[in-house]
Amino acid sequence: MSIRRRFLQIRDTRLFQGAVFVLGVLLILVTPLVAALPGPGGIFVFAAGLTLILRSSLWAKRHYVRFKRWQPRAGSWADWGLRRRSAKRREALKKERERESAPPPGVAARTDDPLPSPGFEAAPSDPTPAEIAPAEPAGRR
Repeated sequence: MSIRRRFLQIRDTRLFQGAVFVLGVLLILVTPLVAALPGPGGIFVFAAGLTLILRSSLWAKRHYVRFKRWQPRAGSWADWGLRRRSAKRREALKKERERESAPPPGVAARTDDPLPSPGFEAAPSDPTPAEIAPAEPAGRR
C-alpha cells in the first residue's frame, strides 16, 4: 500500500478529523494573542484555524454556507482566501457568462462622445388644443 493511500485512510478516520477540528479551534482561540504582536499574523492564524475547521466539520460547513448566503461579499472573500475549488468554479462560470453577454469589441456604443448620434431627434412637443380629439359623452353609442 502506498504512503499516500495510507495517509488518506488515516485522514478519513473520525479521530483524525476530531483532532484537526480541535487544532482549528485552538488556532482561532490563539488569534487575539498573535494579533497583539506587530504585523498581520493574526489574520493568517485565524484563516488557518478556519480552514482546518471547515475541512473537518460538516456542521461548520453548513454554517459557513448560511453565512455566505447572508453576506455574499464576505463569503466570496473567504472562499478566495481559502482557495476553495467551488469558488474558483463559480468565478470561472461568472466570467464566462459576462463574456457571452458582452458585445464584441468595437460594437459597444461610446459613452465619451459629447455629440448626439446621427439619428438623434428632439422629443415631441405637447399637442395643441386643435390636435386633441374631443371625448365622446358617456352613454352614447
